[in-house]
Amino acid sequence: MEDNRVKSSIIIGLAVIITAFILGMAFKNRNENLDSISVIGLGTKDFVSDEILWSGSFTTKSFDIKESYNKMISDQKIVSDFFIKKGFNPNEFSFGAVQFNKRFREVRIENAENAYNTKYEQVFDGYEATQTISFSAKKNPDLMKRIEAVSSKTSELINSGIELSSNSIQYTYSDLPSLKQSLIEKATKDASERANKIVNTADGDLGKLKNASMGVFQITGQGSTEDDSYGGNFDTYSKNKTARITVRLEYELE
Repeated sequence: MEDNRVKSSIIIGLAVIITAFILGMAFKNRNENLDSISVIGLGTKDFVSDEILWSGSFTTKSFDIKESYNKMISDQKIVSDFFIKKGFNPNEFSFGAVQFNKRFREVRIENAENAYNTKYEQVFDGYEATQTISFSAKKNPDLMKRIEAVSSKTSELINSGIELSSNSIQYTYSDLPSLKQSLIEKATKDASERANKIVNTADGDLGKLKNASMGVFQITGQGSTEDDSYGGNFDTYSKNKTARITVRLEYELE
C-alpha cells in the first residue's frame, strides 16, 4: 500500500513539472509573438489638377478618295476658324493626321427561284476620312478655362455642316512625384504617432523600426466613394481630386 502511495506521489509530481513546463513554454511563445507592433498610417491631400487634355474628331465621306481628302482640308479650315473666333491662337490646338477607311454596306440579294435562299453581300460605300483636333494646357489657368468653356459649344459647327465628336476632358497633375513624396511623409508620421499612442497607453516602450512597407497610391475625385483598387485608382475625369497612400510600420517592443 505504501509503495502505491509513493508511486502516486511520483506520478503527480511529474505531472506538475510537465504541466509547468508546458505553461512556461506557452507563456514564452506568447511573449515572443508580442515582441512587435504593426500599425498603418494614412496620408491624404486634396488638390486641383493643373493639366488638361481635350480632343474631338470630325469626318468626311465620298466615293472618291481625293474628293474626300479635299473636303477634309476644307472642313479643317472651317474648324480652325471656329476655334480662333472663340479666342484661341493657332498654336493652342493641333490637328492629327488624316485617317482613311473604306466603308461597306450590306445588301440583300433575293433569289427569285428560292425565296429561302437569300444572300447578303458587302458593297463598297465610299471612303471616310477622319481627323482629330487636340487642346492641352499645363499650369495655364486661363487656357484651361477657355478649353473647358469651348468643349460644350462644338455643336455650333453643325451650322457649317460639320459634326465634331467630342471626347471627355481629361485632368491630370504635373508634379505627381512631389505629391507622392509628401503623402509618404504624412502617412509615415501618422503611423509613428499611432504606434506611440498605443504603446504609451499600455505602459510599454517602443523599440527600433523593424519593417516598413508602402500601400497603393490612389487618386480619386474629391468626395468619391469609390473603393480602393488593388492596382491603384487614377482618376482623370475630375478636376478636383484627392490623393491618398498608406504606410505600414512594424516596431520592436521593449
